Amino acid sequence: MVQNKPQKILTQKEMDKVYSLPYERNYHPMYEKFGGVPAITEVKFSLTSVRGCFGSCNYCAITYHQGRKIQTRSHENILEEAKILTNLDDFKGYIHDVGGPTANFRLKACKKQEKYGVCKNRLCLMPKPCPNLQVDHSDYLSLLRKLRKVDGVKKVFVRSGIRFDYLMQDKDDTFFKELCEHHISGQLKVAPEHCSEKVLRIMGKPSFNVYKSFIEKYKKINKDLGKDQYVVPYFISSHPGCTLNDAIELAEYLRDIHHMPEQVQDFYPTPSTFSTTMYYTGIDPRTMKKVYVPKTFEEKQMQRALLQYRKKENYDIVKKALIKAGRLDLIGFDSKCLIKPLKSEVNKFNDMRKKQEQEKKMHKPKGKKVGSIARQRAKMKKKKK
Repeated sequence: MVQNKPQKILTQKEMDKVYSLPYERNYHPMYEKFGGVPAITEVKFSLTSVRGCFGSCNYCAITYHQGRKIQTRSHENILEEAKILTNLDDFKGYIHDVGGPTANFRLKACKKQEKYGVCKNRLCLMPKPCPNLQVDHSDYLSLLRKLRKVDGVKKVFVRSGIRFDYLMQDKDDTFFKELCEHHISGQLKVAPEHCSEKVLRIMGKPSFNVYKSFIEKYKKINKDLGKDQYVVPYFISSHPGCTLNDAIELAEYLRDIHHMPEQVQDFYPTPSTFSTTMYYTGIDPRTMKKVYVPKTFEEKQMQRALLQYRKKENYDIVKKALIKAGRLDLIGFDSKCLIKPLKSEVNKFNDMRKKQEQEKKMHKPKGKKVGSIARQRAKMKKKKK
């Protein structure tokens, strides 16, 4: 039997020691003959400020790799690395990121963690933020301000995931405003992951209403600053609990906000997570209730394609998904439709739609009209009087 060892929780001194080692800050020379490694640019000029995450999303293994306790580097150590970056020949003055698994976590979730460690039977942010959660962006904001003043640095961006539900818990908007003013390169990437409340609960993510409130506030702050900046949302397709209808609901949301994701993450099981347990067992281990799991290649392909329904190469599989789900109302020329039928299939879809509507009427429960009995009793009373 193989048992995972508990993750190492690093002290700030240990964190500083690790990041002070004499790294080459480049890919191995053996890759030169292949034209280099383009992805190095983003990493090369980024700064890791934290390790660990108390977000505890059900599909994420970071909690098991790095722990739920936040481990930080000192400001001094991070500033020293920033100065090293400014002396690199290909540095253009832009620090691409300052963060970690979650950029805006710099404190431990609560003061009790110092003495008792993390809670075994409750989470910090789910299903709602814990009353003991300490929400404070002041240390992270102080770090960003110091980095902006480093000689040779033109801009400091934040591109690691911002935990928007944690941000919305902060009553002080100072960090939110400075984030929009100084640290976004036109687009802020956040991860609502889905819009279905049922799916979000299974994922261990906040209600979609929290995301909507975040978007409204983000727009208002940018408007006040006179900036035209956008949010790029990340979504996961075919997560346990996500049916074809849930995927269509997300596609309709994307239609309504006029957004088509360039990248979509299709769920695949990773070791140690709740979501992986649900994927293999079809049971939510927290409630021991059954969970629907999309497993077939075709359905996973359908759910993924629905999130990018505008792509020509996805037309056939999206059409197949909508027909299978009985959503012919989304195939047509109306602005609410996801795809248009081919000219040769217009009559075919009209006939299919009519047939579907007739079947719905036939299967509609007849039952008594709501309130009819009450109205009859009221009339009887009036007659007696």
